[in-house]
Amino acid sequence: MSKLHDYADLTRFNRPIGSLLLMWPTLWALWLAADGWPQWHLVIIFVLGVFSMRSAGCVINDYADRKIDGHVERTKNRPLPSGRVSEKEALSLFAGLALLSFVLVLFTDLRTILLSFIGLGLAALYPFMKRYTHLPQLFLGLAFSWAIPMAYSAQGGDLLDPQLWMLFVANCLWTIAYDTYYAMTDRPDDLKIGVKSTAILFAQYDLLVILCLQALTLSLLLWIGVLSQLQWPYFLSLLVSIVLFSLQFNKAKNRERQPCFQAFLDNNRIGYCVFIGLVGSYLL
Repeated sequence: MSKLHDYADLTRFNRPIGSLLLMWPTLWALWLAADGWPQWHLVIIFVLGVFSMRSAGCVINDYADRKIDGHVERTKNRPLPSGRVSEKEALSLFAGLALLSFVLVLFTDLRTILLSFIGLGLAALYPFMKRYTHLPQLFLGLAFSWAIPMAYSAQGGDLLDPQLWMLFVANCLWTIAYDTYYAMTDRPDDLKIGVKSTAILFAQYDLLVILCLQALTLSLLLWIGVLSQLQWPYFLSLLVSIVLFSLQFNKAKNRERQPCFQAFLDNNRIGYCVFIGLVGSYLL
């Protein structure tokens, strides 16, 4: 039982916020691609795939950071730096979760299967970016957004649909914004050990840049709503999102660790708020 708890800690099964932040845009894409009536077996496949692939991403991220996490206050007790899980166990767990994700995607079509290889590459690439660029959050955004073209593909949508790529960009921008809040919690430690992030890149302009990214996200979502001729519940959800983003700013305005982390967590509410508005729009 102790080992299972360590595995749950490594894969973040016990802390699903990352999976939820990955799941909501995937569901947005499925509903938009299907004009509000996605195939339910695809919903199940993608929800399960989101959780398995995000867990695989957490494992490979911790493996890549195993020499770093021990020097960061928030991560020093994670399974790998603390020795509760070995490197071999971590790699085996990553392989198993990646295989599970691939099995799930086999129940879709060939085009979606081919797209999944790009998604796997992005997930494996992201953890190493913080060593070479101050934009690892951008690579996380690309990895977290790749489920969007996969969802369109599986639903039989056109991969050249402008709304698909507008949603892709919107989710990338949103991801950079909320992961910058996350990176702000580690900024003092990251500066000491030389790890790069947008929180360090944006420096004293971090909150301003986050607000701009959030505004661009909502602008693209608004544009998608207009082009798709969505109904008032969707646009109401965007207004509520403005309020939620404002509350995040108020929490993080002093740049303290815990409030910044709470601002990051609060993005789950953005995800399900927009999803509820989207579903409500199609039901009308």
